Amino acid sequence: MISETESYLWCRGVAKRRARNFYYSFILLPEDRKNAMCAMYAFMRYCDDLSDEPGASRSAIEKWRGALHAALAGSPGPEPLWPAFLDTLARYKIPHEYFDEMIEGVASDLEPRTLSTFDELYRYCYRVASVVGLTTIRIFGFHSPDALPLAEKCGIAFQLTNILRDIREDAGLGRIYIPAEDLDRFGVSPDDLRFARRTEPFGRLMEFEIERARGYYRESSGLLDLVDREARASLWALIAIYSSLLEHVSESHYDVLSRRISLSGAEKTWIVLRAALGWI
Repeated sequence: MISETESYLWCRGVAKRRARNFYYSFILLPEDRKNAMCAMYAFMRYCDDLSDEPGASRSAIEKWRGALHAALAGSPGPEPLWPAFLDTLARYKIPHEYFDEMIEGVASDLEPRTLSTFDELYRYCYRVASVVGLTTIRIFGFHSPDALPLAEKCGIAFQLTNILRDIREDAGLGRIYIPAEDLDRFGVSPDDLRFARRTEPFGRLMEFEIERARGYYRESSGLLDLVDREARASLWALIAIYSSLLEHVSESHYDVLSRRISLSGAEKTWIVLRAALGWI
């Protein structure tokens, strides 16, 4: 097995190559916390890839779950991730159950899916995003238990933003995350999403869903003051990147069915620069 130092370097390489939004905020952290965030990201990235790559299967995900449990039990496999991952868990006292939640969340994406209610969507968002937030604030450090529910809500806001931005791509994969109760309420059919039919009801649906996501950003706004001071710039940048992405979706008049909306490198760099200079 490789050393912890080599493992952290490997994780940083994964984060630098793959973490389009997260990595911009990582660079504002002190070295030890940056390394820890990269180790967590490398684990999460591997989980996501297991559900998104061609030939993805439940057996591959269960094999990965088994590898996780073996590593947690003191018998890590040869993957370069484990030394850094295990050191980060011990150093920051991260609950192990979060990682089973993550795996279960990505496993649910293996088959085409629809959701009936927002409660179902919330549970999905919790598994794939809120547990990421709950993991992250343990690395950032926090001084009040009030940070935990706020981190959960922040994760919901981030995932709702991703879902609204990626409607077209997800529908093409048979994944419709907008709850059926919302589609019915606004008169939008699943086929409208699959075949990119941008109708008036679709605009009203998007306006509703965007305001719902904004509500979760507002509800989690107190989180910034509860994390350790040296991590606040990083958290602020992360929230600014995702909330700006949501506003880009709104400002485009919900043009998510014909193109993928994103922030430019210059926009992300400006957010990070503002954070680094304390303009937050």
